[in-house]
Amino acid sequence: MCGIFALLHPGRPVTEATVAAVQASLRHRGPDDSGRWSDPEPGVTLAQTRLAIQDLSIAGHQPMASASGRYVVTFNGEIYNHLALRQQLEQPAEGSARPVWRGHSDTETLLATIEQWGIERSLRELSGMFAFCVWDRDERVLHLARDRVGEKPLYYGYAGGAFAVASETRAFRHLPGFTGAVDRRALALMMRVLAVPAPYCIYEGFAALPPGTRLRIGLDAVHHGEMPAPLPYWSAVAEAERLAGAPRSFASETDAIDALEQCLGDAVARQMISDVPLGAFLSGGIDSSLVVALMQKHARRVGAEPVRTFSIGFDRRDYNEAHYAKRVAAHLQTRHSELYVSNDDCLAIVPKLADIYDEPFADSSQIAVRLISAMARESVTVALSGDGGDELFGGYNRYTRAAPWWRLAQRMPAPLRGLLHAGLGQVPPDAADRLAIRLSSLLPGNLQIPRPGERLEKLARILAARTPAGFYAGLVEHWQPSGLMLDAIDAPSPLEAAWPALPSLEEQMMLIDLTCFLPTDMLTKVDRAAMSVSLETRLPFLDPAVMTFAWSLPLAYKIRGKTGKWILRQLLQRHLPTELFVRPKMGFNTPVAHWLKGPLQPWAEELLDENRLRQDGYFRPEIVRHCWNEHLSGRRDHAARLWAVLMFQAWEDTNRIDRHRRVT
Repeated sequence: MCGIFALLHPGRPVTEATVAAVQASLRHRGPDDSGRWSDPEPGVTLAQTRLAIQDLSIAGHQPMASASGRYVVTFNGEIYNHLALRQQLEQPAEGSARPVWRGHSDTETLLATIEQWGIERSLRELSGMFAFCVWDRDERVLHLARDRVGEKPLYYGYAGGAFAVASETRAFRHLPGFTGAVDRRALALMMRVLAVPAPYCIYEGFAALPPGTRLRIGLDAVHHGEMPAPLPYWSAVAEAERLAGAPRSFASETDAIDALEQCLGDAVARQMISDVPLGAFLSGGIDSSLVVALMQKHARRVGAEPVRTFSIGFDRRDYNEAHYAKRVAAHLQTRHSELYVSNDDCLAIVPKLADIYDEPFADSSQIAVRLISAMARESVTVALSGDGGDELFGGYNRYTRAAPWWRLAQRMPAPLRGLLHAGLGQVPPDAADRLAIRLSSLLPGNLQIPRPGERLEKLARILAARTPAGFYAGLVEHWQPSGLMLDAIDAPSPLEAAWPALPSLEEQMMLIDLTCFLPTDMLTKVDRAAMSVSLETRLPFLDPAVMTFAWSLPLAYKIRGKTGKWILRQLLQRHLPTELFVRPKMGFNTPVAHWLKGPLQPWAEELLDENRLRQDGYFRPEIVRHCWNEHLSGRRDHAARLWAVLMFQAWEDTNRIDRHRRVT
């Protein structure tokens, strides 16, 4: 795990001080070692800060040159199948030389595959999480690549006529000519989905390399300031659509569960390879419990020590899962650690979030993920996590609840849908809330609807939808940029262009979450939180073999009635009593809605000051203030929307300070 940087600067010298400043800004991603390599004649510089995981010796130092010297790489990530790739490389095709290994790092394996197979085949063969830059000294071309799902970040763009690449955008702030101007379309999208989706970047003139793509740029392109288009080497949508056309069949449900245990168990075993201490996050939910159970099974098989597990608890009972995790850990006999955090512990993180997350990011569970990452880092350098299980096996409640709404709406005549949409749109949400309170005493407890005003508002948007993508956007997105932003910005929902052709709406939603929301939100959240404390995270559910298995499963193995993750539940029953994991889904949530009306109110009030909003020129002050006042009064819970604005405002404070420093 590392922080990486590359610069193509033909005819523009780069000072040692600039490279040193860039490396210092990425030190949290790699505190163990650093290196740089340059060739002044073409004008290329590669740099890295290293978190040493495999091959802790000098043989793992980067930037690293291939055996022939043709390729030089700066690499971030882990290649889990690199030992299997080495075996393939040691039986080379006729005319190819057998590699002579200098160490046992996966970086060296990557370079050997590129030398023997080329970039494109190498990418198809890799199983792992990665982002890398490879300079080809013969062709004088820089190659960039990012892993299939987007676990590791990579940004690129121009500053002062030089083409720059980095793990985080903070590196660009140290380059001559960097302005730090905000890309307003990227901001509009962030307001929709709480984070900036690739290929957008919060800075004008820069982009995020999308998952599953590579990019090739030569010196001529840099001379002309060209931004070459990323090229896909793998597509989750294409793979899922292909596999859905021929779903896998099993002789029995037991056979299907056996196959999943083998597939996921193999992925877990591959991801437990490490030369440094390793553990796992454990919330006590289905996904993390299953990963830990399979880790413990593998540890026993190879005679290793019990797995280290980590969980955090909260003072508030309705946000606390630690006692569940503790019972799971006791049953599995892991070496368990838990940390109970107070409101003050959580609130102390809030002022640091803008710096930790580099780009504006507004999933409030970021607070808890940062806290558990810091806790785990005190004992281990690598932590496995259960992220990805919901998107692949149907874990979110919306998969079981939303699809029937859409099918019902589709059966309605269009004029009736239009009338209902118009009628519901005329009902103020707070009026619906007041009416619900009056009626609540007449309704049985199981029929009472929480937040009725908010749900009516969503129902109105759903009835207006004409496509599944529009329906889903109305369900999961937050702000509509046209109403919030001062500029008339064309920032359509990222769901519209990517909607897949799968047999059912449930499968379509799962795949959209995997390709859009997982890399934009979940993977960004985990990467930035963990790397801010120099902790590597690994996600076995996102192993290519596990994804292939999930997409080949008929829907009935994932969702049955109103129950999601059916097959994961059946597998987990082999390792845990049902009562230890069957309960409502919670996740690493924090009581932000409560804090905004309490201890965070002065901080939020300053960032949402009407004069400041007007002066900054991004948001309509009257819209934001109305939302804020409704939240403070208790009429509506606008925590998610407000958190998005607050996180951008806090980030912009940091960005403004950086701009001032560059100018002065």
